[in-house]
Amino acid sequence: MDKIPDQKRAVQYLYPPVDPFDQRMLAVGQGHQIYVEQCGNPKGIPVVVLHGGPGGGCSPSMRRYFDPAIFRIILFDQRGCGRSGPHASVVDNTTWHLVADIELIRETLQIHDWIVFGGSWGATLSLIYAQAHPEAVRHLVLRGVFLMTQAELDWFYGGGAGRFWPEVWARFTALIPKEEQDDFIGAYHRRLFSGDTQIETQYARAWAGWENALASIHSSGGMSEGPGEYARAFARLENHYFTNAGFLDTDGQILAQMDRIAHIPGVIVQGRYDMICPPTSAYELAQAWPNAELKMVRNAGHALSEPGISAELVRAMDRIGQQ
Repeated sequence: MDKIPDQKRAVQYLYPPVDPFDQRMLAVGQGHQIYVEQCGNPKGIPVVVLHGGPGGGCSPSMRRYFDPAIFRIILFDQRGCGRSGPHASVVDNTTWHLVADIELIRETLQIHDWIVFGGSWGATLSLIYAQAHPEAVRHLVLRGVFLMTQAELDWFYGGGAGRFWPEVWARFTALIPKEEQDDFIGAYHRRLFSGDTQIETQYARAWAGWENALASIHSSGGMSEGPGEYARAFARLENHYFTNAGFLDTDGQILAQMDRIAHIPGVIVQGRYDMICPPTSAYELAQAWPNAELKMVRNAGHALSEPGISAELVRAMDRIGQQ
């Protein structure tokens, strides 16, 4: 596909929609089954796509960043979300379960090594997976870097981002009594896991709405919540992981272990005005990873669909595909 050199619309950079040639439910243990699909060229360069959240699920639009004639594209819904089940379950659902699931997918599909492509929490998981299995990763392509640190959680759930979006932050915080407002992650946790589906869905929509409102640089602050079922899975899983600090051993673990993947080439695409995952994390990652190229995209926020971000991701994958 010819690439248009300006950045008028993200869709101008994307490859046409392509249907999967393989869809399956894969049993991964502990009662979980995950949805896995493949599309593109069955004999092409394998690339696995790790979605955000945790709890976001994959979507057909994620197939469009890759030339289907060149790449064998693997997408899956992580435990508890999308078409995977049990839906919205946090039982036996940790970072290390997800890392094992990714390895099981690779082994099941008989792939020796692959490109790992992830954004936001998907970037977090990409880095953790690569550090655990460096021999299985030939390239990393990351977007909207989140390093699963307490400082990042404090920024987004402790009022930092709220200073830029006070009216949206007020809606998010108004649902929590004053005496609990020293810990919004904990306060929402108690309600998202109350056992009352109606209450869980109410607070899930507020949790998801706060994040969605800040995703795009073009946002007017409207809190798009999505369907209740989706919001409940997204919010419960995300809150579960954040309550447990991503199930990492130490704060700052990802940066501390970058020596494990220093040899792996990478591309980091980061929106300059990302309110959810501020650019300092992408910059710090690039400083610790000399084999990575940092693309800071002006006039862009967090969303995968931002025109400048889409353009850089497609360019990156096209370059890799031609190597």
